[in-house]
Amino acid sequence: MDTPGRGRPPSRLFDLRGELSGGWRLALAALGMLGVVALWQWVAGRGGGTGLVPSPLETLTALRSNWDDGTLATDFRASAGRIAVGYAISVAIGVVVGVAIGSLRSVEASLEAPIGFMRYVPATALTPLLLLWMGIGEAPKITLITVGTVFFNILMVADVARNVPRELLEASYTLGATRRAVLRRVVLRHSVPGIIDVARINLAAGWLMLVVAELLAAQEGLAFRIVRAQRFRQVDTMFAMLIVFGVIGMVSDLGLRKLRDLSSPWARP
Repeated sequence: MDTPGRGRPPSRLFDLRGELSGGWRLALAALGMLGVVALWQWVAGRGGGTGLVPSPLETLTALRSNWDDGTLATDFRASAGRIAVGYAISVAIGVVVGVAIGSLRSVEASLEAPIGFMRYVPATALTPLLLLWMGIGEAPKITLITVGTVFFNILMVADVARNVPRELLEASYTLGATRRAVLRRVVLRHSVPGIIDVARINLAAGWLMLVVAELLAAQEGLAFRIVRAQRFRQVDTMFAMLIVFGVIGMVSDLGLRKLRDLSSPWARP
């Protein structure tokens, strides 16, 4: 009788926390995407020609049409500009305030409670106020993206700063480093990979806020294009914009992961 745990070794594909070669990763990723497309095609076929779920080919045709007439490029520039400004402000505030909270007990005691409170106030509920305060220009849209993500960024960056090993701080003080030098050259540098991961995770919330922001009397943008297509029952265009959102998200995620690996090779998982 075979002893449990002995015999033929298990496949590396199902090894717990095991490594996979680049070829296997690419093949499995392609298989997963093909499965999604196949399921999509099946659901579209089951729709019986109602047009409520366009096929992948119909969606690609709509995407090509929006690209050819310049609509997609215009909407992408508008949405990318809003998310770039709003989320950059959010990350900058998150790093400064979050590192301070995670490093200084006095700052933690004074700021963590009110920031924790504000985190649970739905940012979308502020939409009517932002319209009253700022009008219908770009300011309320960018502000909504910032407010909708900044409190999460602050508290998550604070947790990253708290996880800096105390031994590193004590060793730095022993070697004669000042408090400012320890904060800048030890705490901040050690937190860089964690900060990039925080930015990567919360970027999804930024895009969610963008969708709401572009309902504020916008005249261009990816989310605005979805709402406009809904009015005319252009479901293929709606699906095409959703595909664009997904591609942007994947590219952003991969880019931030690459930035993390390049800036902090010692922290690669």
